[in-house]
Amino acid sequence: MKITIGSDHAGFALKKVLIDHLQKSGHQLVDVGTNSTAPVDYPDYAEAVAQGVLQGGSERGILICGSGVGASVAANKISGIRAGLCHDSYSAHQGVEHDNTNVLVLGSRVIGPELAKDLCITFINARFTNEERHCRRLEKIYSIEQRYSAESVAKEKIS
Repeated sequence: MKITIGSDHAGFALKKVLIDHLQKSGHQLVDVGTNSTAPVDYPDYAEAVAQGVLQGGSERGILICGSGVGASVAANKISGIRAGLCHDSYSAHQGVEHDNTNVLVLGSRVIGPELAKDLCITFINARFTNEERHCRRLEKIYSIEQRYSAESVAKEKIS
């Protein structure tokens, strides 16, 4: 699977571990940075991972920051991204199976490298169920996303 991966400075060391692990598992990784532990802003990397998924041909994305919270918030601002902050295996597969998550977010200061490796493989191996109830809920999410998009809000102000 082609995966876009990115992190801020707090997630840099874990990102390197995950790249090595996932490449050895046969996956193609696109690393969108950062490339050191020098302080950077996580929204920049959340956007880069999202663009890799939406326009770069990656099937999934992996995003890492210190807690995972900020990166998750930033990624979920981008239309078409469904990022799940996961620190347990149930959430990593259930998010894909029920919510069709396309970005896994991890907190490098919350979990260790072995658990992170397991969560990535669990996320990658999971598939959306396409069950009617999950499709119905996703349609509602898409509807909310459209109603609150910047373009929709701008059109309403003009009207």
